[in-house]
Amino acid sequence: MNLAIDKQEKYVVVGIQEAKLTSVVAPDLKAEIIVLHHEGFKNMIFNMSEVQYCDSSGLSAILVAYRSCRDNNGTFVMTNVQDHVKKLISISQLDGMLTQVPTVSEAVDLIFMDEVEKQLNKE
Repeated sequence: MNLAIDKQEKYVVVGIQEAKLTSVVAPDLKAEIIVLHHEGFKNMIFNMSEVQYCDSSGLSAILVAYRSCRDNNGTFVMTNVQDHVKKLISISQLDGMLTQVPTVSEAVDLIFMDEVEKQLNKE
């Protein structure tokens, strides 16, 4: 599986460099999510710009990332989501749960805003 991993202090950007997110590549993506989780990353951005097709296995990998972030009081954001993948998310009724924004920079802004909001709620 081809991934571009960009680790920052507060988040990690996972660039999925595959046209198809299917059962062929989903296990490798899940393994990478687990590694990132154990490295302490609670905020993840999935850059989906190259993913043209996604099946239920790919959606399962996305949900593993979402749960990893949620369970660690973090934020999971998807960017550059193509129409077919958007349709699958909508049909699966996950569009209310999975945050999608157009660009990586907007996802970074969203994560920083969430961090500030969580900090304010603590105080």
